[in-house]
Amino acid sequence: MLISRWQAPMLPTRQQMALMLEAEGLEPQEEIFPPGANVGDHRHPFDEVRIVVSGQLRLDVAGNPLLLRSGDRILIPANTRHSKQADGEEPCICLYAMKAD
Repeated sequence: MLISRWQAPMLPTRQQMALMLEAEGLEPQEEIFPPGANVGDHRHPFDEVRIVVSGQLRLDVAGNPLLLRSGDRILIPANTRHSKQADGEEPCICLYAMKAD
C-alpha cells in the first residue's frame, strides 16, 4: 500500500486529478459514496489506485485503518483485503483506476 498525502495549499480540480491518472496510462472512473456508505471487505486481482476528490474516505487495508481526505491518493496492491466507508456528513467523491502489473 502506498499513500500520497496532498501537501500543497491549493487542491487540484477533479479534471486535473483525472489527468494525473491518465498521464500514468490509467482510465479513471468516478465513484460517489453518500455519507456513511460502506463497501465491505473485498479483493481485486489488480492494483487499485484511488484519489479522493472531495470528502473523506475511511479505509481498512489488510487490518490497517486509514483516513483519506481531499487530494490524498492510495495504491492498494492486487489481492489485498480492504473495505471503505464515506466518513463525515458530506458525500465522498473519488476517482479510481485499475492498474495491471
